[in-house]
Amino acid sequence: MVGKQDNNEYTASQITVLEGLDPVRKRPGMYIGGTGPEGLHHLVWEVLDNATDEAMAGYAKNIEITLLPGDTVSVLDDGRGIPVDIHKQTGKSALEIVMTRLHAGGKFGGGSYKVSGGLHGVGVSVVNALSVLVKAEVFRDGKIYQQEYEKGQPKYDVKVVGDTTIRGTRITFSPDPEIFQEKEFNLQTIIDHLRQQAYLTKGTKFVINDKRNSDPSSHSHYTFYFEGGIVSYANHINHNKEKLVDPPIYINKFSNEIQVEAAFAYTNDYNEHIYTFANNISTPEGGTHLTGFRTALTRVINDYGRKSNLVKESETALTGEDAREGLTAIISVKVPEPQFEGQTKSKLGNPEVRTITESIVAEGLGYYLEEHPTEARKIIEKCSLSARARLAARAARETVIRKGALEGMTLPGKLADCSSKNPADSEIYIVEGDSAGGSAKQGRDRRTQAILPLKGKILNVERARLDRMLGSDEIKALIVAMGAGIGEQLDIGKLRYHRIILMTDADVDGSHIRTLLLTFFYRHFPEIIQKGYLYIAQPPLYAISKGKEKHYAYSDEQKDELIKKYVDSKTAKTNTTTDEIENEQDKTGLEALDIAGENIKEEIQISEATQAVPNKLSGVSIQRYKGLGEMNPEQLWDTTMDPENRMLWRVNVEEAARADEIFTVLMGEEVPPRKRFIQTHAKSVKNLDI
Repeated sequence: MVGKQDNNEYTASQITVLEGLDPVRKRPGMYIGGTGPEGLHHLVWEVLDNATDEAMAGYAKNIEITLLPGDTVSVLDDGRGIPVDIHKQTGKSALEIVMTRLHAGGKFGGGSYKVSGGLHGVGVSVVNALSVLVKAEVFRDGKIYQQEYEKGQPKYDVKVVGDTTIRGTRITFSPDPEIFQEKEFNLQTIIDHLRQQAYLTKGTKFVINDKRNSDPSSHSHYTFYFEGGIVSYANHINHNKEKLVDPPIYINKFSNEIQVEAAFAYTNDYNEHIYTFANNISTPEGGTHLTGFRTALTRVINDYGRKSNLVKESETALTGEDAREGLTAIISVKVPEPQFEGQTKSKLGNPEVRTITESIVAEGLGYYLEEHPTEARKIIEKCSLSARARLAARAARETVIRKGALEGMTLPGKLADCSSKNPADSEIYIVEGDSAGGSAKQGRDRRTQAILPLKGKILNVERARLDRMLGSDEIKALIVAMGAGIGEQLDIGKLRYHRIILMTDADVDGSHIRTLLLTFFYRHFPEIIQKGYLYIAQPPLYAISKGKEKHYAYSDEQKDELIKKYVDSKTAKTNTTTDEIENEQDKTGLEALDIAGENIKEEIQISEATQAVPNKLSGVSIQRYKGLGEMNPEQLWDTTMDPENRMLWRVNVEEAARADEIFTVLMGEEVPPRKRFIQTHAKSVKNLDI
């Protein structure tokens, strides 16, 4: 059947052909994953990948990143230098082709690189397209070659600008403000990434200089160099944990031009920590190398356990979950032709890598267990204990799930559910205490907002297996309310709310409860964090009102700003002299405020800008909220729950290994690391509410 032709015709004139680097500027998210902070830093990683490729190929030993004023970054390596001779196909300098053409580089054949992280050949050209200014300097053949670009377009031909005795490449770029809303690079993010690259590229020195401040005395300098490579990496991750295997098991072997390198060890932890890399690129979603490793680990441990009679024939075989409890592992593969899923390279897809990784790890681990019977016994006992706990946890979990199914929409007792059944529209507030829970239930939007009050502090799951964890009524209530299950039966697709909001008091106890909840989600529901479903509510600290006018302050700085406005307003109206204000201050002293039935002295800070600010302002009320329970339903809705006015912090994990380390230090069994952390960061605490 032929439809009737309308005026909105689809013809060849409507087909847009983007040439050169135009596709990158039109759809930057396709190439760097987005234009937020992650995409901004991805520009640095793309340039760094090229330098690291030179190091992996054995041509570079030093890589240096410098942060410069004006949101500018420079990456220098002492590799061979990008070729500058004329490219026969195009008649242009090879440097210009590499910098201005997508899918142009030395990584598509020709033997320049056996392995490469910058596989797609679009890295540096994408950086060029998304930068307002790029300068490429090549040091080779005793000359310095240079070319500059503006939004991907060359400003002049490649030219010689001087002589040199060094070799290598330096790429300097400034991100385009039209593309990136925020252009400020995070030093800690770059430090963490460089440290990781230094672990993965042993024997190569990585340096970062922060010279963004005009004062040279404030410049910072960091150097990373590890001869131990990923063994040092595993030791770093485990340095605050009790180790069952020390030093880590290390395997390194080539097969069919693929290198498999693995370092792993067991600790007294209850969680697994596996970090995978392909050609030095982090693959947080894993891939075939992770699958091969896991398969080999489970098979070899079961085989050795049966063979050594440490696992009885009558006992159920150890599962992969059992074999990985307490495991810290780094798996790094080098593949000549890697197949990544997506430009951001988060998952490896080469099927041959799975077979080779499984074979190499199985052989290496088998030898290790035979040659180290004491360590082997510790590993098998750890895995067997995990298996017994898993069976106990399964029984407890089935009880929890049955409970949720039987109770239906009344699950659990304290849950005030929302009427919407669409998870995308629904949100649940996990509230500290019954008092705040009561106010939240009265003030909420019943259509989309559910309320679950929790009594007291939940169990610290960092120190407990799943079976003990499921014995906690508060944790069971939380699991049932979310509806996605836990452990082996976790199905994130069944999650009943796509906004899970932690709402606790703005004091030490509230912070502790929030930390316990964050530990619970990080260890048992990481997908909730990865998908951006977990939030922290920000209740106000102060209510400042004058007449019918009322403002909320979420920090002491905001409070001071609001008070200063009232002072300035009063000064302008009454034209009061400084002497008169000072006299008034002498008479009134400190203002006594009645907060929740208590007389609390509140001193208003004096600002130098206003010479003197009175400690008492006629008609101005300042209320300090000590807890959510002090707010009535209307106040709680206006300040913390109304989508139009509320402040929410989305929880994300930028660097998994660093996050894992922090949770281990703050929530683990070992006291000395926690004491050192507190001593180190004590001076950073602005307001300690004791």
